[in-house]
Amino acid sequence: MKLKYILIIVVIAVVSTSCKSKKRIVDNSTSVKKHVQTSTDTEVKYASLKYDINEVESQLRKNPKLSRKSLVYIATFGRDAKEEMEKYNIPASITLAQGLLESGSGSGRLAKEGNNHFGIKCHKSWQGDVLHHDDDALQECFRKYKHPKYSYRDHSLFLTGRQRYMFLFSLKKSDYKGWARGLKKAGYATDPKYPVKLISLIERYDLTRFDKQVLGTYYKETSSRKNRKNSRAIQALHTVVKGDTLYSISKRYKLSVDELKVINGLNNNSISIGQQLYLQSK
Repeated sequence: MKLKYILIIVVIAVVSTSCKSKKRIVDNSTSVKKHVQTSTDTEVKYASLKYDINEVESQLRKNPKLSRKSLVYIATFGRDAKEEMEKYNIPASITLAQGLLESGSGSGRLAKEGNNHFGIKCHKSWQGDVLHHDDDALQECFRKYKHPKYSYRDHSLFLTGRQRYMFLFSLKKSDYKGWARGLKKAGYATDPKYPVKLISLIERYDLTRFDKQVLGTYYKETSSRKNRKNSRAIQALHTVVKGDTLYSISKRYKLSVDELKVINGLNNNSISIGQQLYLQSK
């Protein structure tokens, strides 16, 4: 009789262990299945935000070589870029191209963990949340936002609130090439290919369509001739950065200190960070 009870207990234990094992396998397979069904990290990250999936699919049908991740990003934040253009006069094409480039189409760490889509660092004036990330130096301080829309607004405030970017607003809103070169000239990025990358993104994904949607009949194509003229105008300016002196600037552009002072109407050698200096007579 005792042997019979022992056999029953052993059978129950084996069945119980088998069931638990099977349950773990089902849970794992379910997790893997969900992961496989995920389209892209960008789509998961912005699943709660609205975007037109039909627009993404339409663009892919027209050109299968385009990045789905980038198309999802553009469809998600195109409206935000247009709103910022309406309020702050920054071309939506430029804003979107910078967002794509700086955030890796929304897949970079700053964008995923800090909703920072433009790589804006803390600076002294920032009093919000922060995220530390390796960039030009180790563990630099970057701004952290509660929602991507705040990153887009702060990008507009960043450009409109600093003197070194003011010359950009004299350019036509359709002159995306002038804006791209001007951002590099003003020191937004250290990458020498920054303008080329922005222009390439704008043209590859037809981002000027957002500028046209905002401006309507007021949108005027900027001719190549005007682009060259604007480019020369930007090259004829120098934005003062930390460490600059009139002497160092004069040496860089093969001018004398007195020439710089005369061209810019300066009474002394004092200059400030962000100040725009003409390098030739107006």
